[in-house]
Amino acid sequence: MQLPWSRSVDSAPDPTPEELIRRVALGDEAAFETLYDAVAPTIFGLVRRVVRDEAQSEEVTQEVFVEIWQQAARFDADRGKALSWILVIAHRRAVDRVRASQASADRDLRQGIKEYRDSYDDVAETVELRLESERVAKALESLTETQREAITLAYYGGHTHREVATMLDVPVGTVKTRIRDGMIRLRDKLGVA
Repeated sequence: MQLPWSRSVDSAPDPTPEELIRRVALGDEAAFETLYDAVAPTIFGLVRRVVRDEAQSEEVTQEVFVEIWQQAARFDADRGKALSWILVIAHRRAVDRVRASQASADRDLRQGIKEYRDSYDDVAETVELRLESERVAKALESLTETQREAITLAYYGGHTHREVATMLDVPVGTVKTRIRDGMIRLRDKLGVA
């Protein structure tokens, strides 16, 4: 018969978090499971208060336990309690996640602004080029037919003076004169210095 105040041989006291950490440092998976069951709700609660997002809080809690498993040998009982050590790890991981999320959001915002500016600049540049093209086309209308033809072939067609002369069946000197005179008229018409 067992008396209510007596303890059976099988019922050893629950191990302390410090003892569990010591055993985890030696690779004891059963101790790790016991530690997990004992502190997971506390860790998750702390992380959830910092991170706020439930899914990310679960991820951070898992990361904390991975770190505990990997770093258990670094725990020093002379410097504090095991639960405090674990909560410091959890808090640091949670803050790191918040900072990383904020940095990611900031990067996304900066990239979005940059892409918006780039597309805005492209539109502005396109409009500016179109207006300038219209100005040049209007100025080209003020040239003589022979000047306009020579300039169009040389500058828009990409032909050399010799090729333009061949195409128009005129001497190269005549082509150069038409282009020079036409360019002077365009410069005056467009107000280019």
